[in-house]
Amino acid sequence: MNYDHYQHLTFERRANGVLLIIIDRPERANAANDQLHDEFAEVWRTIGQDPDVRVAVITGRGKAFSAGGDLKEHADPAEALSSERVLRSGRVALDIVNNMLNLEKPIISAINGVAVGAGLAIALTADISIIDEDVRITDGHSRLGVASGDHAVMLWPWLCGMAKSKYYLLTADFLTGREAERIGLVSKAVSGDLVVKEALDVADRLGRGPQRALRSTKRALNHVLRLAAPAFELSVALETIDFYQDDAKEGIAAFREKRPPSFPSAPPSPARQEPSSDG
Repeated sequence: MNYDHYQHLTFERRANGVLLIIIDRPERANAANDQLHDEFAEVWRTIGQDPDVRVAVITGRGKAFSAGGDLKEHADPAEALSSERVLRSGRVALDIVNNMLNLEKPIISAINGVAVGAGLAIALTADISIIDEDVRITDGHSRLGVASGDHAVMLWPWLCGMAKSKYYLLTADFLTGREAERIGLVSKAVSGDLVVKEALDVADRLGRGPQRALRSTKRALNHVLRLAAPAFELSVALETIDFYQDDAKEGIAAFREKRPPSFPSAPPSPARQEPSSDG
């Protein structure tokens, strides 16, 4: 198989059928421009056709895993929110998760740095996730004024339960790798210098294991996740609709300008009137 057409993913073949995938836009914290977003979806199909790959490991170049969508890719905010681009982005978001679930070969994420949005979808849709215990992650959609549509509605309730899912998806609070492991959102948290090594060690073990049994187990387990497929489809549709609303325009503008957002749907409350001393 030839991987030369990938522009922002690089590949290293290891022993026992392990393929290391490196997200390679370190100058942008590995944020996904349109090209990388497409590659996030397509790479799993390519790996599925590669007879020499038994296990895939994905990590980020530099200090980040992937900082989500590159909201500064287009100089004109109107271009970033064009109907064609928003609709296409939603379709690709569905493909990323579905293609990862459909790939029978195990996927391991080595979450070496910040993971947000589409980057977090890759990190958590992996079958096994190894994270730096001090890394901070967030779904982050509500910070932009849009519904959590990349993966979270489908996966988080199964991984960490409904109470924690609602808390972190509604607040968009950051959580550390250590806390993510504690609540069950990731498989394992380790010291930062051990993340990739641990992921490759697990991959090597799987690569030497019974391939049919491993793939059959993954396939069966993923049917549990697919029970939430209608909710996933709805979340992506609602996110797409939200991108056309004023809250999203404000959220993206605030991100680009590095300021707190002031969402139109939540105008400031009037100042509280204190009762007069004679009343």
